[in-house]
Amino acid sequence: MAVKIRLKRIGAKKNPFYRVVVADSRSPRDGKFIEEIGTYDPMAEPAVVKIDAEKANTWIKNGAQPTETVKSLLVKSGVISK
Repeated sequence: MAVKIRLKRIGAKKNPFYRVVVADSRSPRDGKFIEEIGTYDPMAEPAVVKIDAEKANTWIKNGAQPTETVKSLLVKSGVISK
């Protein structure tokens, strides 16, 4: 089972809000997930990123692959380095 760390959209129309989740790569974007590890609010000024660093590092060590967007958010929040 390939596990990904990706965004799950929960915001209203034209008002995006995302949860950073760990999910099976075969599940749909807003479908079933394994664990929620943070949130991302792109509409706030500046954008608000809250990620549980401990959980994120644990999942990465266990082989979970972050998507491009989540990887940039992890770098921004200081969880991982480039």
